[in-house]
Amino acid sequence: MVSQEPLRKLPEHSGSEEEHLITLAQQGDRHAFARLYRIHHGRVYALCLRLCGAPQPAEDACQEVFVRVWQRLPQFRFEAQFSSWLHRLTVNLALDQARKAHWWQRLLPLGQQPEPLTELGEPSPLDRLLPNLPTRPRQVFVLFAIEGYQHKEIAHLLRISEGASKAHYHRARQQLKELL
Repeated sequence: MVSQEPLRKLPEHSGSEEEHLITLAQQGDRHAFARLYRIHHGRVYALCLRLCGAPQPAEDACQEVFVRVWQRLPQFRFEAQFSSWLHRLTVNLALDQARKAHWWQRLLPLGQQPEPLTELGEPSPLDRLLPNLPTRPRQVFVLFAIEGYQHKEIAHLLRISEGASKAHYHRARQQLKELL
């Protein structure tokens, strides 16, 4: 368990609390990193769960995200918002995790897959339906409808054509309508 020690102060630091935490964590302060983790864990896990489709690969991806954040944090230069940087890292790692999933995990009967949880710990109606979609349509739907990516960006991330992205999105919408 991480102790609740007070964070050390930085001289002449002006900026948000998050910037302060990032700066301290960049200098190796594990308590500051633990606070960043607690702030962002729910959102990162929810995104991983939506993209991976099942809790175990989502947990693995989420853990990998924060390992990478710790490793790459010294290179973060505040040129973009931390949340944007973290979001991009999460999407890339969650998609990599989904690609690496064993073929037999994709074939598990839907009734054996635990319900996904939202950031608040309660399943939303949409999150209950997403695991019922095939992997690629689910990923495209999450990236386009929930995360706001454009089809061109999705095509690049998923290594598919823009037309395929649009087709997967249409398929996902149709399947979701049928499930409602």
